Amino acid sequence: MDVSPWLRPDANTCADRAFCHTFGRGEGKHQMVPGWPYSVVAALETGRTSWTAVLDAVRLELGADVAAVTTVQIREVIERLVAAGQWRPDDPEVLVVLDAGYDAPRIAHLLGDLPVEILGRLRSDRVMRRPTPSREEFHVAIPKGGRPPKHGGEFVFGESATWGNEQAVTVTGTRLYGKATAQAWDRLHPRLTRRAAWLDHDGPLPVIEGTVIRLVVQKLPSGGVNKPVWLW
Repeated sequence: MDVSPWLRPDANTCADRAFCHTFGRGEGKHQMVPGWPYSVVAALETGRTSWTAVLDAVRLELGADVAAVTTVQIREVIERLVAAGQWRPDDPEVLVVLDAGYDAPRIAHLLGDLPVEILGRLRSDRVMRRPTPSREEFHVAIPKGGRPPKHGGEFVFGESATWGNEQAVTVTGTRLYGKATAQAWDRLHPRLTRRAAWLDHDGPLPVIEGTVIRLVVQKLPSGGVNKPVWLW
């Protein structure tokens, strides 16, 4: 998924333009320019290739709920694939990769009835929660009792002391990036509050569990700082 502007900075009479964040080459080259943002769904081939096939494109109106628009868009694409026989019940689930800035847990929740797996990038300052402790664990931790918590302990991306043991670790050698290490922690979820997209949600707020992945490489071809990438 990507949101890309069709740039027309000189078209002063064109209506409904918005300021779009564009990425430039080099540090400090990012800028906001007037344009029309679009949400694009593209199919990626397997293997090392840059070829893609655009399946759908939707113009984002001013003030649009990007996650809601994207969810409808993905749903329609998946339903078309199923109707065309491109996906059958015995096939693996469709992997949907979201660009940075999308609310991956919310989109995964909204598409929970479809045969899809959601993978999205998360900010490095996020805080997740562990599963709710069992009744036995709760009574051991708080012997005097009380109301059981809805969420487990914190998993703070920026504090390794909160991570605990991973459920999986892989190390892969690469030509450009050196050693690439991926760590995975299962059953983590964001703590939702009745704000923004969840303000009008009916009933209790859901607990959206998923796997958090931390990917770090040994070096960058550009010589820059190899900061870790967090995925959900």
